[in-house]
Amino acid sequence: MRKIAIGTVFICGALSFCALPASSADGASDHKVVDELVKHWTTSKELSLAVANAMPEDDYSFKATSPEMSFGEQMNHIAAADSYYCSAAAGTKGPIKGKPADNSRSAAIKNLNVAYDYCIDSIKEMSDASLQKSISTKNGTTTPFELFWGGFTHAAHHRGQAEVYLRLKGITPPEYKF
Repeated sequence: MRKIAIGTVFICGALSFCALPASSADGASDHKVVDELVKHWTTSKELSLAVANAMPEDDYSFKATSPEMSFGEQMNHIAAADSYYCSAAAGTKGPIKGKPADNSRSAAIKNLNVAYDYCIDSIKEMSDASLQKSISTKNGTTTPFELFWGGFTHAAHHRGQAEVYLRLKGITPPEYKF
């Protein structure tokens, strides 16, 4: 019986410790989640740009099948969606409105840089607490964290499609580094 009580006390104590808010030496709230999001969004930016740069300009109009987006449209779609998700999370106007018309390599790479920089800068403006505040969007109630994570996941999905396009062209996709 005593072993169970001591174990229960230990588990409860450990759980209580984990639930405490992280704080720095001066008592200010840390930005652990913000820092992790920035790290992963930066990695996503680097990989997205590496994928975009791997496709030759002449192949930016390539489609795996006719109903799909071209490679350039895929890259611009990532940029536009990032801008949308991050603007909803930050409560500001994103840098890319709607579907970009120019799907060239240079335009898509420019759009990726602009969108990713906007998202990363928007995350840096947040605190861990503000990431969890409930906000209203046209699709309902959510949190900035969910929107940033949704944009991150969406980008990974379409970047994966773009990597298949590279392989169909005989190009080995860049290696993911974290």
